[in-house]
Parts: sequence; C-alpha cells; structure tokens
Amino acid sequence: MLPSSHGSTCYRRRVSSHASSGPALPFDPIARAAQTWGERIGPNHSMAAVTNIMRVQQILQAAVDDSLKPHGLTFARYEALVLLSFSQRGSLPMRMMGERLQLHPTSITNIVDRLEADGLARRLPHPSDRRTTLVELTEAGRTRMDEATAAVTSNDFGLMGLDLAEIGQLSGLLTKVRRAAGDFA
Repeated sequence: MLPSSHGSTCYRRRVSSHASSGPALPFDPIARAAQTWGERIGPNHSMAAVTNIMRVQQILQAAVDDSLKPHGLTFARYEALVLLSFSQRGSLPMRMMGERLQLHPTSITNIVDRLEADGLARRLPHPSDRRTTLVELTEAGRTRMDEATAAVTSNDFGLMGLDLAEIGQLSGLLTKVRRAAGDFA
C-alpha cells in the first residue's frame, strides 16, 4: 500500500500476465495513439477515454479471473452465486436471475447448468407456477462463494491505484454513461 497524492491509501500491484503481453512499456500507448489521432484526424477526447476503459476492462477481467480460477468459477458464475445469496429465500426464478445479471436466458441456463453440475446450485419447481424454475444456492455453493469473495476482495477486484474517493467518482461517472445509454432507468 502506498499513500496517494490525496493523502489516502491506494493500492498498487502488478497485474497478472494475462493482462499484458510483456513487461510494462516505457510510455502510455493510449496517450500516444490519442496524440497521433489528434494530429491526423482531429481532437477527440472520447477516443482516449473509451480506449482506456477497454484496456482497464482487460486488466480487471484478468485480475478477477486469476482470483476466481482456483475456486473453479468464472465471473458470471460467481455473480450468480452472489445474487442467489442476496435473495431472502436463497432462491430466485431463472428469469429474474437473467434480468438482474443482464444476461440472455440462454446464458443463464448455461451458468445454472454448470453451477448445478458442480453441486453449487440446484433447480427446483416453483411452488405456484409450473412454468417457472427456481434456482437455489446449496451449502457447497455458499461456501464456494464465501471463499471466492475473500479472494476477489483481497485485491479489490483488481482495481488498483485509486483511493476510496476516486473509486466512488469513477463508479459515479460510469453509472452516468450506463444510464445515458439506457442500461437502466
């Protein structure tokens, strides 16, 4: 842990080899691309912002994957376990899981198939609606989710170099983009 320029604590770690094809470059390739873009095409700050977001997504995905892999989980399956653990009854209709996780029904079916095969969740008939299938978290699923949660939170889901205020600011800005894109009302 290192003190940040704001006096708060920030975290700096080397990301797994999956996020990078080699040693760190001595320059920022996205800044260089933005400069070249500006010289040849014209100023466009969105290009650099979007390219940075895409690259950070790769870095975060690699960090999360590295944390979850020893637990036999992908991020999608981990999210499904967490969602089930948040439900009051420990179970949810598959349709609702898809809505909450913003995934296509086929994707939810595949996730639940894998969780069920691993003994982490089970399908149950809905007590009052024969058309609906419930998914319930098993004790093994809860245990695996707890272990995986400890792993991903121990490295802040791969989010490095930001203090708590900056993390809040980043989250707020990304939420603003998602809302403007119609991701939610």
